[in-house]
Amino acid sequence: MALLSGKEVAEALKEQLKKEVEALKAKGTNPTLGIIRMGEEPGDLAYEKGAKKSAEEVGIGVNVFTLPREASQDELIKVIQKVNGDKSVHGVLLFQPLPKQIDAFKARAALDPSKDMDGITDGSMAGIYSDSGKGFPPCTAESVIKILKHFKVELSGKNVVVLGRSTVIGKPVSMLLLKENATVTVCHSKTKDLPKKTQEADVVVVAMGRAWSVGKESFRAGQYVIDVGVNAKPNGEKGTCGDVRTEEVEPVVAGITPVPGGVGSVTNTNLLCHVVEAAKKG
Repeated sequence: MALLSGKEVAEALKEQLKKEVEALKAKGTNPTLGIIRMGEEPGDLAYEKGAKKSAEEVGIGVNVFTLPREASQDELIKVIQKVNGDKSVHGVLLFQPLPKQIDAFKARAALDPSKDMDGITDGSMAGIYSDSGKGFPPCTAESVIKILKHFKVELSGKNVVVLGRSTVIGKPVSMLLLKENATVTVCHSKTKDLPKKTQEADVVVVAMGRAWSVGKESFRAGQYVIDVGVNAKPNGEKGTCGDVRTEEVEPVVAGITPVPGGVGSVTNTNLLCHVVEAAKKG
């Protein structure tokens, strides 16, 4: 095993989701995702199209709530509150970044954590850190765990190094790894002797957001590497790449996620897992 295919993980999750959705529908519950979108940004539309396609594959409904890009803070809050109170919508995805006239903090705070499918509210974050089970973790961070579990990478008692400390990936994935009884070290741009620290780990999660910034000097045989980075290729090359120079690292380690085709491939499906879980909770 060298490349840890995210597409393989996503397909396995979808097969399980189909069964769970059928069971919910048999009981009269139709799992439904609500998407709140301001304007028609190309990235938002592309993500929405992919989410609809994935949802349709497993039988999950999607309702899109749209506002003009120039809509006011109050108009957005009203839509969020409306969806909060809509019992037919089990989970919500609020597209970000929001326009400059919107206070993103207030918008996130208005969303009910029980319907927050991508862990953007403070309530969801509190649930991760307190391990209370309330809310949902960010989809990308949780996808890291699901990939490792799918490929039967042992985490309990293992040393895991996380490169990056963002609230979207680094911090929440560290909490999720601790929940799996891993011993976690968080490294960042100010960490000294970084290659030495990563070489000592059993698993390395790279989420620095810098294209091809980590190479074979940071790894050793037997390790598993999860590359969360999605960056435009440098030097004007077409396409996307990760934070890790995969071609030189793959022959060294036991397994590594590719970019594209790795963590990102699981994120959309994991969002749907959250919708089904929310529908089960009612």
